[in-house]
Amino acid sequence: MSEGAEGLSNSRPDDSGGSGAVLSRPAEPWRPKFNPWLIAVVVAMAAFMEVLDTSIANVALPYMAGSLGASNDQSTWVLTSYLVSNAIVLPISGWFSSVLGRKRFFMTCLTIFTLSSLLCGIAPSLAAIIFFRVLQGVGGGGLQPLAQAILADSFPPDKRGLAFALYGVTAVVAPTIGPTLGGWITDNYTWRWIFFINLPVGILALFLVFRLIEDPPWVKRVRGAGIKIDYIGVGLLTLGVGALQIMLDKGQEDDWFGSHFILSLAVLAAVCLVSLVIWEWFHRSPIIEVQLFRNLNFLGANGMMFVLGIVLFSTLVLMPLFLQTLLGYTSESAGLVLSGGGLLLLILMPVVGTLTTKIQARHLIAFGWLAVSIAMLYSTQRLDLEIGFWSASFLRVTQVFGLGFLFVPINLASYVGMPVDKSNSVAGIVNFMRNIGSSVGTSMVTTLIARRSQVHQTYLVAHAGPGQPVFVQAAAALATRLTISGFDAELAARKAYSLVYLGLVGQASTLAYLDAYGILATGAAIMFLLSFALRRNQASSGRVSLE
Repeated sequence: MSEGAEGLSNSRPDDSGGSGAVLSRPAEPWRPKFNPWLIAVVVAMAAFMEVLDTSIANVALPYMAGSLGASNDQSTWVLTSYLVSNAIVLPISGWFSSVLGRKRFFMTCLTIFTLSSLLCGIAPSLAAIIFFRVLQGVGGGGLQPLAQAILADSFPPDKRGLAFALYGVTAVVAPTIGPTLGGWITDNYTWRWIFFINLPVGILALFLVFRLIEDPPWVKRVRGAGIKIDYIGVGLLTLGVGALQIMLDKGQEDDWFGSHFILSLAVLAAVCLVSLVIWEWFHRSPIIEVQLFRNLNFLGANGMMFVLGIVLFSTLVLMPLFLQTLLGYTSESAGLVLSGGGLLLLILMPVVGTLTTKIQARHLIAFGWLAVSIAMLYSTQRLDLEIGFWSASFLRVTQVFGLGFLFVPINLASYVGMPVDKSNSVAGIVNFMRNIGSSVGTSMVTTLIARRSQVHQTYLVAHAGPGQPVFVQAAAALATRLTISGFDAELAARKAYSLVYLGLVGQASTLAYLDAYGILATGAAIMFLLSFALRRNQASSGRVSLE
């Protein structure tokens, strides 16, 4: 499945909705001068580098704080600053491409990202590294959507699924290996090298983009049309997305709406984002083409990409957090548990890309959501405090299996019925939705674990007192074993109660993790039902079927 605009030649999108007047596709389909697979490798390399930087710095924060004389709370702004600037650029990357030309904007983003990586690595203070991370996020924000848009235009419809599979590897696998790679680099060298490693990759990618990539004719024509800057739209986007990202990142830390700071951010985000949609809907030259959402298929695909971001990053946080906080795993060992899932996705993505040429995308999407829902339910049955390394690794593999059937088909579904010259805007919005979903998912699971642990602990404590025979017997038996081991009776009794309480806290936390997986299972089941509302497509050609 791929762009529905392959069959469009008139001046308006299909009846399901779209936006404004569009350019006609040339009589002869445009094809790049160089092999599209070579182009795919180049843009995927650039996108992989950027996605990797969203997670590689996580484990290095304590080292940064110690090296730069900052607290751990202050060091988290290294992550927040990057996410905020990155999220602001994502949805307007299509507009920048129209103004500058896609190739020129891609090279600009690469240059900013690479230079700011160098500056982050040599930053002398926390304030400096936060500023340079903002610049790095600005440069990185355009790389993902532009890579996807270039792939959409460089490949014919019957090959686009495989191309998106290669891009999917960067978007799904890179966050998985980021913490492991970051931990290894920090332990063996210094945290500064997590930024320096971007330099050779960025320079090579910049050279290859200059040599191999060109703008298609419709991108060049849009660039020459002359577009005015929508200052009000830019301001509303910056304030709204910035406030939303900071709220999501700091919400649990500041007790959410119990904090006036978080409440103010929530109000600011809501007012600005709603105003942005209204303003852009009626603006003659919008920076974000919100009228694309008139196409209900595009709206549905973006909703599913948002939920995919939630599920992907929720599971990416849940498993290592459980292993490290409750079972004592190191960050490297927890990363190794995730590696099996990453390896499966590397194998699965090309297979799913091939299947998109034979099976309707909505059927692949439905199967993926069903598999995710079953895997999350399975996790609620198998996750406990006695789980071993290989069992946890297998559990992670089951969790990501369904995700492999979602990324490529959902991306393809988002192009159904879209005009050919809208590929930049489509890619920007889709990647923005996944990015926001990732932030929501991370905040959601950390909040769930904290709040549900308290609920379960309160319930369990009510059943663990002197008046509970089971509790008294368990504590007495443990005290007896400690006495036999050499403790005096009084100390053994106190230690027995302490150990029982620690076990109770561990059980309460485990139940909270099971609750989180249960919620993810429910969400995936709902998405399974909604998958059949997506439009049918002729999988072999990528065109939309109006049957």
